[in-house]
Parts: sequence; structure tokens; C-alpha cells
Amino acid sequence: MTANLRHGLSLGIERTGQQFYVTLKAVGKLTHDDYSKMTPMLDAALGAVSSPSVNMLIDAAELDGWELRAAWDDFKLGLKHGNHFEKVAIVGNKRWQDLVAKLGSWFIAGEARAFTNMTDALAWLADSEARG
Repeated sequence: MTANLRHGLSLGIERTGQQFYVTLKAVGKLTHDDYSKMTPMLDAALGAVSSPSVNMLIDAAELDGWELRAAWDDFKLGLKHGNHFEKVAIVGNKRWQDLVAKLGSWFIAGEARAFTNMTDALAWLADSEARG
């Protein structure tokens, strides 16, 4: 029955001025197959960005977790692209998202933070743009 539950990753790229935002929405329990389909899209999107300053907005409000192999895929993705990100905002309401943000900070060049609402996350991401 679990095989029929909705899960996966949606990826988007947005731009405000010179600031790029990678948007990622995670739903359900992520699988290795989810990452194998999403990773080439993220690779292509980040490969086309000439500026090293990219912010990421992760909507994890509907995320239930990862299969073990998918967690490894996520780790490898962070190692591969971590230097592209100035800020990573993780939006959700689960306690483990704070831990993920803290761990994520080890693998990105910039900063990662967890938020309970989208408005605060977007304000934090836009803050560097207002100063820059």
C-alpha cells in the first residue's frame, strides 16, 4: 500500500535581479528513484548559473523522510553542489528540520536555516539581496 502514496521532488528556478533561487518541494518519503530523476535537472540548472551565489528554498512541510539510499543520494548531492549555495531555507514544521539545517550547514558554502513558515524563509533569503 505504501507504494501508492504520493511522494517525490519538484524543482524550480526563479530569479530576482541577479539572485537565483532554486526551489525544491519535497513530498512524502523520498526514494532513490526520486533523486535519480531530479539530480540531472538540478545539475543542468546549476551548471547554467554563472554566479556562485544561489539561494535554495526547500518546502519540506509535506516531507515524511527518506529511504536510506535516498538519504545517501541527498548527502552526495549536498557534497556536489554545496559550494553553489549562499543560503538554504528549509520550511516545515517538524523538529528534525532544525537538525537537517544544522547538518546542511556543514556541506554548503553558505548558511542553512529552518523556518516554520514561508514568509519568514523568503524574507531571510531576500535579506542578502537587499544588502548586495
